[in-house]
Amino acid sequence: MSRTLLSILLLLAWNQGAAGAQETTPEAQESEAQESGAHASTEADGHSHADHADHAQGAEDADAVKPYEPEDYPAVAFEPASWRAVEPEQPDIIFVRGASVVTSGPAGAWREADLLVEKGIIKAVGPGLYAPEGALIIDGAGKTVTPGIIDAHSHTAIFGGVNEGSNITTAEVRIADVIDAGDVNLYRQLAGGVTSANLLHGSANSIGGQNAVIKLRWGAPASGLLFDDAPQGIKFALGENPKQSNWGVDTTRYPQTRQGVEQSIRERFDAALDYRAAFERYEKAGGAQSGLIPPRRDLQIEAMLEIIDGTRLVHAHSYRADEILMLLSVAEDYGFTIASFQHVLEGYKVADELAAAGAGASTFSDWWAFKYEVVDAIPWNGAIMWDRGVVTSFNSDSSELARRLNLEGSKAIRYGGVNPMDALKFVTINPAIQLGIDEWVGSLEPGKHADFVIWSGPPYSTYSIVLETWIDGRKYFDRRADLEARERIAAERQALIAAVRAAEDGDKGEDNPEATNDESDHAHYHGPHQHGPHQEAN
Repeated sequence: MSRTLLSILLLLAWNQGAAGAQETTPEAQESEAQESGAHASTEADGHSHADHADHAQGAEDADAVKPYEPEDYPAVAFEPASWRAVEPEQPDIIFVRGASVVTSGPAGAWREADLLVEKGIIKAVGPGLYAPEGALIIDGAGKTVTPGIIDAHSHTAIFGGVNEGSNITTAEVRIADVIDAGDVNLYRQLAGGVTSANLLHGSANSIGGQNAVIKLRWGAPASGLLFDDAPQGIKFALGENPKQSNWGVDTTRYPQTRQGVEQSIRERFDAALDYRAAFERYEKAGGAQSGLIPPRRDLQIEAMLEIIDGTRLVHAHSYRADEILMLLSVAEDYGFTIASFQHVLEGYKVADELAAAGAGASTFSDWWAFKYEVVDAIPWNGAIMWDRGVVTSFNSDSSELARRLNLEGSKAIRYGGVNPMDALKFVTINPAIQLGIDEWVGSLEPGKHADFVIWSGPPYSTYSIVLETWIDGRKYFDRRADLEARERIAAERQALIAAVRAAEDGDKGEDNPEATNDESDHAHYHGPHQHGPHQEAN
C-alpha cells in the first residue's frame, strides 16, 4: 500500500471517530436526550451513515465524484478534529439576555436575568442589565445559563496508561507531560457542558503521580489546556488497588496489606523531612562555599515536601471509612489538609470527621457493589456528607459519563432531597473549591472567568441539551454549528472513500493491465464492505 493511500485511510478513520451522532430532522434534534447532546454512539452512527453512503456511491464510478482536495476542508471553529480546529474568537463584549440564570454563587438564581461578559471576564449578572454598544447579544429566552461544569476526577486526554505502577511511590511523574490534546472526548465533553477537569494519575500506588487541571480549550496544544492558576496536586490511593488485591499470585511488590499502605505513605513523609534537614545542615555549614558535597536532589521527595508545605494538594482514592480516618490521621501528623477524598463511598460513616478536618469529598452519585471494598456504598452518600457540612462533589472517572455530569448532580435531588440549586453545585462550585480554583471558576460572579453553558432548558432535566459552551469568553461548542459540521464531515468522508477507491483501482490496473472494466467495477463495489472505513477505525 502506498504512503499516500495509507494517509488517506488514517484520515478517514480519524474523521469517522471524531464525528458526532447523525441527525436528519429538527424533530430528532429537539427530542435528543443528553447522551446525544454529548456526541454519544459515534461508532454506531458512523456505521449507519456509511451504510447509506457506501451503497449509493457503490453504484457510481469513482471518477464521477469530485476528487478529494484538503483545501476544500479548511480549519474552522467547532471542528470535531482538534488538529484542524482554530481558536474561537473572543468578542469584546457578550450579553446574554433574558435567560434563566443559576449562578452557583451567593446570588442564587433568577428566572429571567442577564449575563454581561467583557474580554473573557464576567462583568455583571442579574436582572435588568443593559447591553453596551457593540455587544454580541445572545437571546436567552427559554434557555438556562449555568457555570461551566467541572469534573474533579478525570482520566480523559492522557497518552498511554494512567498508572506508573512500578513503585509504590511515583510522586515524581507528571500527567502534564502526557496530555493528549487531540482526544476527541474533550470535544464530546464540551458538548455536555464540561469546561474544566482534574486529570489524575491512576490508583496503582499509595502515592501516585502529579495531576493536571485543565480547561477544555479544544484545538489548543497540550500546554494550552493547562489551567495556569490552578494549584499543583497529586494522587494518593488506599485499599485494594495499591496493595494489589487480585493482581495474581506472582505479585510481590510491597505492600500487600492495608497497614503496609499506611506505612509506605508515612515513610515517604519521614524521608521528606530528613531530606529537608540534610539541606538545612548543608546550608548552615556554608553551602557551596563549604567545599562539602551537597545532598542529592530527589524530585519525588521534593513533591512530598510541597504537600507538607501546603503548596501541593492531595486527592486520595479511597473507599472504606477506616482508611479515610487513617489518612486524616496521617495528614494531621504531618500538618497538611486533604483537598479531596476521591470516591469516598463510605464517607457517610465518617462525615463529621471529614467536615471537622476540612477535607473535601468527590464521590460517585450512585455506584456501588462493583467490588468488595465498596460493599457498604449507598446512593445517599453524597447527600449525607453535604448535609453534615462536607464540601461534596460528584465526578465522572469516565470519559463517557463526563458528558452527562449535569444529570449526575441531579441525582442528589433523587437520593437525599438536596435542593436543585445545591445539587448543581455538586458539579460546579464544589469541585472548584476542592481543586483550589474557585477564585476563578465554578460560579457566575463578577470578576470570574467567563466559563458558562447555555442549556435548552433546566440542567436537571434529561430533556435538556447543551446549546453553547463558553470558556474564557470564547465559544468552544455550538450545537448548531456542530450539526452543520457533521454534514461537512460526511461529505469529506465520501470524498475520501472515492479517493481510496480510485487509488485501489489504479493499483490494480498497474498490477494487471489486462483487467477488464467489469472486474474493476466489481472490486470497486465490494471493497468498502471488506475493507471499509468502519473496520479501519476499529
